Amino acid sequence: MKLAIVLSTNNAETNWNAFRLANLALAKGDMVSVFLTGEGVEYEQSSSSQFNIQEQVETFLGSDKSKIIACGTCMKLRNQDDTEVCPMGGLEDLYSLVAEYDKVLTF
Repeated sequence: MKLAIVLSTNNAETNWNAFRLANLALAKGDMVSVFLTGEGVEYEQSSSSQFNIQEQVETFLGSDKSKIIACGTCMKLRNQDDTEVCPMGGLEDLYSLVAEYDKVLTF
């Protein structure tokens, strides 16, 4: 299965759970893409000892069946630069995920 997850919040618990689900799907052999939009591009900043998002993201990016794409406009609005864990993309990338993937979940 090809699973797309759209994160639009910077809520630590929500994003932690979204990446936990993404990692479970990868462990089951699925292909998973995470698209960050709005406050979702700030997901790294909400990592904590209770909700270790960074650890989940490292596990996620360790798979060749995973990718993260972030809305470039949303990143620019927040003065964020393109990084390995938050690479810039656009609405065309989001459209492709919605059009081509089997399931799309939003958080």
